[in-house]
Amino acid sequence: MILQALKGYYDRKSADPDSGIAPIGWEWKEIPFLLVINQDGKFVSLQDTREGDGKKPRAKAFLVPSLGEKKGNGIKANLFWENIEYMLGIPVPTERKPSPDAERVAEQHKAFVERIRSLQGSHPFLCAVRSFLAGISREQIMSDPNWPEALKLNQALLFYIAGVGPITDNYDIRQLVTAGFEGKGRKGICMVTGQNDEIVLLEPPVKGVRGSNPTGACLVGFQRHSGYDSFGKEQGENAPIGKLASSAYTTALNTLLGKDSKQKVQVGDASTVFWAAKADKFESLVPNFFSEPPKDDPERLTNAVAALYKSADTGTSTFDGDDTRFYVLGLSPNAARISIRFWHCGTVAEMADHFRQHFDDLRITHGAKERDALSLWRLLVSTAPLEKLDNIPPNLAGDTMRSILEGLPYPETLLQAVIRRIKAEQAKKDKNGRGIPNVSYPRAALIKACINRKTRYKNPNIKEELKMSLDKENKNVGYRLGRLFAALEKIQQEASPGINATIRDRFYGAASGTPVAVFPNLMRLKNHHLAKLENTGRKIYFEKLIGEIMEEIADFPAHLPIADQGRFAVGYYHQQQDFFTKKENKN
Repeated sequence: MILQALKGYYDRKSADPDSGIAPIGWEWKEIPFLLVINQDGKFVSLQDTREGDGKKPRAKAFLVPSLGEKKGNGIKANLFWENIEYMLGIPVPTERKPSPDAERVAEQHKAFVERIRSLQGSHPFLCAVRSFLAGISREQIMSDPNWPEALKLNQALLFYIAGVGPITDNYDIRQLVTAGFEGKGRKGICMVTGQNDEIVLLEPPVKGVRGSNPTGACLVGFQRHSGYDSFGKEQGENAPIGKLASSAYTTALNTLLGKDSKQKVQVGDASTVFWAAKADKFESLVPNFFSEPPKDDPERLTNAVAALYKSADTGTSTFDGDDTRFYVLGLSPNAARISIRFWHCGTVAEMADHFRQHFDDLRITHGAKERDALSLWRLLVSTAPLEKLDNIPPNLAGDTMRSILEGLPYPETLLQAVIRRIKAEQAKKDKNGRGIPNVSYPRAALIKACINRKTRYKNPNIKEELKMSLDKENKNVGYRLGRLFAALEKIQQEASPGINATIRDRFYGAASGTPVAVFPNLMRLKNHHLAKLENTGRKIYFEKLIGEIMEEIADFPAHLPIADQGRFAVGYYHQQQDFFTKKENKN
């Protein structure tokens, strides 16, 4: 199903001449240096294609012939483009191999020359390349001003005909290359297309999966003599895929995973791509739900969510009733292969409905400077130490993504991760020594969503257990204790203006986990703080508030389960936001 959907995407894009997707047997490759020769086959110069400022300028991409399979550890040469060792036969020392194998380099160069010779025809540009290879002037090349940098990178070089352009841009050369694409391997029925085709033993490499080998990895692959061979078959013959289908689905996937792709986001350790069975507005909208909006377009997520709910023209969602198939694929690295972290397919209408429910569940009162919508990236990093993407547990991101796509309760591990971070950061300070809220807007939104989705899943009649803002009718002991803790902290802050450390810094974790251990002492401490307040009206206000909260608390529990610890956090957050809102209204 995955391979068929990817091939379908390739067929759709290749039918559009403006899509820029590579034809079968070709690929877009960033080439940092061009090896310029004249039409007599004489070396002219090395031309640097890299552009941009910064530590890593980016090379220009050229359409070049694809090898058609992963190189592995063997000697396999590309056509018209290769690294220095293959193209020029010059050994390149590296940190891993300070003394390169000269004999192997000679074999690599020989393989490169043989591929050029194997092409049929006598086109002048082809003859120029053959003439250059027959008498390479290595000393002249190594004296070029760009040689030190080219040697340092040891990345791909591409033949460039002086005054004309890259050799692979020539129409006649492309025809020669395409004519040689027909292989001589064993024929069979392709399991993707059902057509008779040459069966590939090794598929083309898939690149762009974060953390995988930069040279590419396999989505479908079998290691020889690994115990997975069947009926004496080896490698790709165990899962017969035709050459055309293999090239199509890997080209589609490499396009989706490309650096400039707008249909790719990083979800935890999973490089995630999205596409539709046919052109659909939803295809470009979805990635905005998961990645943080760029600084030059801070309203991108907000606008995308608004478009999800209704059209400016009709007032209703443009995706209702849209039965276009939509696909989501999450990939993560696994040695020389790629693991499928998650895969989901459904209609655009179904997906849109699940995304709307996701954002509905996250809605919670927040500060005026905060955005109404939260990206998945912002939610996930709020659960990780130092708020770093690399610190998100691998399974957590994938399981959360699956819950969103399928409209299921969020994983229990998500709620647990949020609670852990809240407790771990109860005394966190900024560089000026001021306390940083441990129950932040994203964390409170996540907890509310986790609890509401689980409650609704068990009892569909309960649409939401936790409200968007302060709910004085909520009698849950965890929620009430959270409100109480926020009220006690507020009393302390007003009694001691400018205080650096509040009861939150020392007691939040214990108050939310084992209330009976700390609340009796905090209630006694509250009387001391109230006595310090000079404003009689504020004293009366706080005493009434404490009375209202305590009305539903018969006793302080010895322990709160994890779900009630979440309710504690939301109650604490709601009460804090209510204090802030009341202050704004008074002003």
